[in-house]
Amino acid sequence: MLNPIQYLRHSLGSKLIIAVGLTLLLTISAWSYFNIRYQKQRLMDNILAGTDRLSNTIRQGAHYAMMLNSRDDINQIINNIAKQPEIENIRIYNKAGQIKFTNWEAEVDKITNIKAEACDICHKTDPPQVRLGLSVRTRIFKSPEGYNLLGIIAPIYNEPGCSTDSCHVHPEDKKILGALDVVVSLAASDREILLAEKGIIGLAAFVFLLTSTIIFVFVLGFVNRPIQKLIDETRSIARGEKFKSVEIDRDDEMGQLAAAINKMGKEIGEKQAELNRQRDEYQDLFERVPCIISVQDKNYKLVKYNRKFSEKFDPRPGDFCYRAYKGRDEKCPNCPVEKTFIDGASHYSEESGLNKDGTVAHWIVRTSPIKNTDGEIVAAMEMSLDITPRKQLEEKLELSEQKYHAIFNNIPNPVFVLDRDTLEVLDCNESVTAVYGYTQDEMIQRSFLDLCREPEKHDSARRLREANTINQVKHIDKKGNDIYVDIWVSPSEYPGKKVLLVTTSDITQRLETEQQLIQASKMATLGEMATGVAHELNQPLSVIKTASSFFVKKINQDEEIVKDTLHKMLTKIDSNVDRASKIINHMRQFARKSEIDLVKVHINEVLERAFEIFSQQLKVRGIDVVWDIQDGLPKIMAEPGRLEQVFINLLINARDAIEEKWAARGRDTEDNRITIVTRAEDNRVIVEVSDTGTGIPEMIRDKLFEPFFTTKEVGKGTGLGLSISYGIIKECGGNIKAGSADGEGARFTLTFPVP
Repeated sequence: MLNPIQYLRHSLGSKLIIAVGLTLLLTISAWSYFNIRYQKQRLMDNILAGTDRLSNTIRQGAHYAMMLNSRDDINQIINNIAKQPEIENIRIYNKAGQIKFTNWEAEVDKITNIKAEACDICHKTDPPQVRLGLSVRTRIFKSPEGYNLLGIIAPIYNEPGCSTDSCHVHPEDKKILGALDVVVSLAASDREILLAEKGIIGLAAFVFLLTSTIIFVFVLGFVNRPIQKLIDETRSIARGEKFKSVEIDRDDEMGQLAAAINKMGKEIGEKQAELNRQRDEYQDLFERVPCIISVQDKNYKLVKYNRKFSEKFDPRPGDFCYRAYKGRDEKCPNCPVEKTFIDGASHYSEESGLNKDGTVAHWIVRTSPIKNTDGEIVAAMEMSLDITPRKQLEEKLELSEQKYHAIFNNIPNPVFVLDRDTLEVLDCNESVTAVYGYTQDEMIQRSFLDLCREPEKHDSARRLREANTINQVKHIDKKGNDIYVDIWVSPSEYPGKKVLLVTTSDITQRLETEQQLIQASKMATLGEMATGVAHELNQPLSVIKTASSFFVKKINQDEEIVKDTLHKMLTKIDSNVDRASKIINHMRQFARKSEIDLVKVHINEVLERAFEIFSQQLKVRGIDVVWDIQDGLPKIMAEPGRLEQVFINLLINARDAIEEKWAARGRDTEDNRITIVTRAEDNRVIVEVSDTGTGIPEMIRDKLFEPFFTTKEVGKGTGLGLSISYGIIKECGGNIKAGSADGEGARFTLTFPVP
């Protein structure tokens, strides 16, 4: 609380009252002073004038008596006039300073000092002054009783009558004959002046007090109290308290100031509410943000930290950051906070330390300077993001990468990482060397298509981008030898790139084995067809034998052969020789080892060739073949000889199934039929081969295409036919399915894509 002096120094109302009061006091004091002075001067002037007139009256009244030298008359005049109460003394001095006349008898004939107060007025100069003004001839002095006396000395001049009169002759050169000294009491005048002074001072004091009171009340009511209200409300606003409107219902400047403060307070209140909301929001964010946040001073002491920091490190009040973070006794060698204080920039680092439970923690640190209004760095904010799980994952990932890198390099099949757009080899494993002969360094940054022959590169590039599995692709190794591989393609991600993960499997040896099995299967099929082929060859041989016997008989009998008959018989021999040659050539081509190269073929033509070589056997056994062939089918990609073997194998199986049914039920069955259907559907070519045999039991349907699986008796089959057929169909990009119901025959459906 302010003491009175401080209050006066700090109060606008007090300063205003004091300033106005002092001004008023000085003004009234000056007015009183000059008024009193004026009144005193005016009264003194009146007294002087009256006393001077009295002196002149005495001098004029005594003039005649002096001319007659009538001393009694002079005394009588002086005594009569001196009886007035305000007259103290009347004296007449001669030239020598001797009192010749006075109203006090004891003073008659006394000689005064010429330098005395009354005489000194004229005699202070030599020769004495003759003409003096009233103010010079006037003197005020104290009486023995202590009140003031006013004395006026008036010179008595030597008149012409005095120098010629016979009564007392004065020399003509004498200007002054003596002096009349009249002393008047100022006691009454002093009382009157004192009373006037008191009246004026009293009036001044009353006016001052009244005016001061009015000013005080005015300032208190119209200035001090409103200002105090404004101060209180302004302080309330400064403290952030709820704003209350200042009620000053006036139109003057104070009212306008109150209205302005009310508006300011309302706006500040709204802004304060918004700031409080933002402060609470940012404080809540500061506390709840999942990052670790701390504010540090230049000595690395923790000024502030959020909840996450407290939960993670459990700091003590006034703790240093390095002690809270890492349990150190000195700052870290590479301290980002120190760098921020040096250059005012943000800095980054990765740190490791211990949680309060003793577990190892890792975090990313980012610092930022905090500046005051002068731009000086007063603190630094350090934000840390816990990356412990990421670090653990990185360590696991590194171990995993090492593990999978080892697996990658030790996979027995070659594995390539190809750029999806250019098919450039970005990486490969060590198995590439074993299969292709190239080292990893020789293979990386080369095109994967360099492993293909020139005519096949374009098709290989297309199939790599479109297919997931590519079977029986011909590659070349470092020595230029052809090898066959199966390819598996998988889209993947490789640091910053989209790639194709390509795995190849060398199937060259397998294909050679399959070729041998296929060839063996062909030989077995030829053995199966031996009876039919022999019958086929017997017919043209019989014709040739008959014709040749006819010619031998005619020659032996020396008979002439008719020309037409000769021509006809020779034509028969020629056509049957061609027929036999065709059968033999077909058998030779079928028995020949076929290549894996796929070409475009008409599937109907392949079916007809297969039936042609096998038809006689079916006819001999009384098995009918029903054809439901769609003309104009699109071509498919296949190797004709191998595909023909598939159809022959299906016909053999159909024949055996029908014969098996005969064995179980007898030959009296009504329906002994093989049906061959071809059609085009949804950009595919479909072939169905069905029979009226015993059918395929459901329990063995899934095993039909397994190698060496057979339902035939020992010695009647190897179990390779359907397995080999399955592989050949897959080489063509097709599919084969078996369907049946027990005792109702079997149906094999072959599906081929149209290229």
